[in-house]
Amino acid sequence: MNAKQQENKKWFLKGMRHGVPIGLGYFAVAFTLGIHAKSIGMTPFQSALMSFTMHASAGEFAAMTVIAAGSGYVDMAITQLVINLRYLLMSCALSQKVSEKMPFIHRFFISYYITDEIFGISSTVDGKLNPRYTYGAALVASPGWVLGTFLGAVVGNILPANVASAMSVALYGMFLAIIIPPARKHKVIAVIVVVSMLASCGFEWIARAVSEYITLSSGMRILILTVVIAGIAAYVRPIEESEDAANEG
Repeated sequence: MNAKQQENKKWFLKGMRHGVPIGLGYFAVAFTLGIHAKSIGMTPFQSALMSFTMHASAGEFAAMTVIAAGSGYVDMAITQLVINLRYLLMSCALSQKVSEKMPFIHRFFISYYITDEIFGISSTVDGKLNPRYTYGAALVASPGWVLGTFLGAVVGNILPANVASAMSVALYGMFLAIIIPPARKHKVIAVIVVVSMLASCGFEWIARAVSEYITLSSGMRILILTVVIAGIAAYVRPIEESEDAANEG
């Protein structure tokens, strides 16, 4: 084994080590996703296939909401575009970490495994990113996500309906765990979260009131609220350069 191969092996094993806690976290979250998938009529295979092709908790939950609402492909496509748009920004940021000589095939597979967590560890490695590091992390983390979703759907088929429904509440606990820490740190985010909840309730009431004249699917309502509220928040309270630099540090 030459020096280059030894270097690649070192990065691959390092990625696997760093991917273990990510995989364990993925399994816990994906398990609740699988239960929710079962509750809307998806099979374990369909649930696992969705997780394999889309490593995104918020994206998958939004997709299940659109499926449950019986919305069309256009609603699904636009919703996923908006919900997962942050991965485009992550890809642009990570492109600064890879060597200009990196082959396209490596860039392609790295982009497939850009998730919040894998992006986080990949963007903080010293020097240029070796693709084997990302492959090692993904090799451990991705199965946890797919297997968790599959087993969640299987357990959802075995457990009594009331127990499965109770366990699916853990999914909302996951979202609370995502929004509470930044909301406590930044008052602006806390205000946006509250406004989003109130707007969602209000939009639901309005949609029902005008349902005889205009029909808006659940997926389209999510899309409209996301774009409008995020746009207003970005305009009213943009991130200052000093804050951005502090976050990068």
